[in-house]
Amino acid sequence: MDKVTLDGNSLSIEQIVAVARQGASVSVSDDARTKVQRCRDFLEKCVKDGIAIYGVTTGIGEFARIRISPEQSAELSRRIIYSHSAGTGDPQPPDVVRAAMLLRANVLAKGYSGVRQCLLNTVIDMINKGVVPYVQEKGSLGVSGDLSPMSQFAEVALGEGRAFYKGELMSGGEAMKRAGVKPTDLTFKEGLGLINGSQMMTGGAALLVYDAERLLKNAVIAAAMSADALRAVARAFNPHVHRVRPFRGQNAVAANLLRLFADSEIMAHRTGRVQDGYSIRCTPQVLGPSLDTLEHVRQIVNTEVNSAADNPLFFGDEQEYFAAGNFHGQGIGMVVDFLCIALSEVANLSERHTNRLLNPVLSGLPDFLVEGKGLNSGLMVAQYTAAALVSENKVLSHPASVDSISVSADQEDHVSMGPIAVRKCTEILKNVRTVLAIEMMSAAQAFEFHDGRRPGRGTGVAYDLIRTKVPRLVDDRVLWPDIEEIRKLVESNAIVDAVEKELGPLTLARDLTDLPRPNVS
Repeated sequence: MDKVTLDGNSLSIEQIVAVARQGASVSVSDDARTKVQRCRDFLEKCVKDGIAIYGVTTGIGEFARIRISPEQSAELSRRIIYSHSAGTGDPQPPDVVRAAMLLRANVLAKGYSGVRQCLLNTVIDMINKGVVPYVQEKGSLGVSGDLSPMSQFAEVALGEGRAFYKGELMSGGEAMKRAGVKPTDLTFKEGLGLINGSQMMTGGAALLVYDAERLLKNAVIAAAMSADALRAVARAFNPHVHRVRPFRGQNAVAANLLRLFADSEIMAHRTGRVQDGYSIRCTPQVLGPSLDTLEHVRQIVNTEVNSAADNPLFFGDEQEYFAAGNFHGQGIGMVVDFLCIALSEVANLSERHTNRLLNPVLSGLPDFLVEGKGLNSGLMVAQYTAAALVSENKVLSHPASVDSISVSADQEDHVSMGPIAVRKCTEILKNVRTVLAIEMMSAAQAFEFHDGRRPGRGTGVAYDLIRTKVPRLVDDRVLWPDIEEIRKLVESNAIVDAVEKELGPLTLARDLTDLPRPNVS
């Protein structure tokens, strides 16, 4: 995907990734530009008529009661940006900042924010020419917009603040000069027009959805490897079982598992066991809800991405304006909290699979998957790492959105804390990658003890790829490089790509549309 055209209504998560990470260029549709101009014309008429408008001809927050003259509006917009640029912490990753800039441009392109075409052009030029504002990660409450981080972006649009250009941190003015982008000036509403929305946390959430989808495919492959290595009872994944409990995620996971370990010589050599422990037998029922949750989060994020998250809003066709609350980030905060839980459960299940692989009483395989017990410890302590990350995820899964602290003299007396949810979820996702890598490493090692029998069609592909990076463990060696190599395969999606090349795309919850529904009459 080389180019993305904004119309305010159809920006997808995949397009966000293309711009934020892959350098796709951005333009604005002619229809969107017409709407932007119509909205601006209406706003200027309101100002000319002397109407009191929040943040345009009045102060903001608790100062909304104070009138501002039209002559002061440009200075008001500039001072809004200065006063709200109060963040702290490490810089946001460049892809998150680029996603936020794209999302803000998409909000402006909807034609309800009242800004001029030239302001929108500046934002688009910054994206296309590689100016990445230095934006600190902490300070936003996720309400009235991501005010602190978006203000640091706005500083650079003015030719101020700090920015990265070609990987080098410099003043915003220098970055704009080197990139050949003319800084914008400001007039009515344009200070708020740059900062008053949830775009920083929504940009982060959009990237999380994309990454979580890839992660969940890796989780299904890891689970299939464990089931294959443990010679699981495949009847638990039979379509008849799952069709009568028609959750799409559950049915998708069960179908994927059957495809992944199809033709396994290891499973064909199974003993007379009639059923497995819950962590194996109930894999579809545990991973499936995480797929369903991801689909719900995707729908909410998609809606927010293409919403008029701004205040006030101007409706040129109706000749109406409204000061309201579309900047509030509660919707994003809550679903990202939900995604934290869904991803943490992926790691919970994965660690239990690793435990079953390493415990000879449960697996029937050598202790900790290595010969020479006593002298060798095998993969014993790799499970410790998985357990530590799983425990950390449980702490991080406490929902940020249940908290609220009143600010701005109680004018802003309910906040979403959504940015905290996004930061927590980002850390959880990183942890889950490593936990899955440890499960895959353990399952690959377990395959070595089945007398040369091959794993299944998909699990065998995963095993072969892992063995190109990590050799069989014969005697104890330092394990962290092995874990890191497989983690890189998970993060890069290399294992999923290899498996899907063999089997075709793995099924996600949204891919199943023909499941029967329970009779609720």
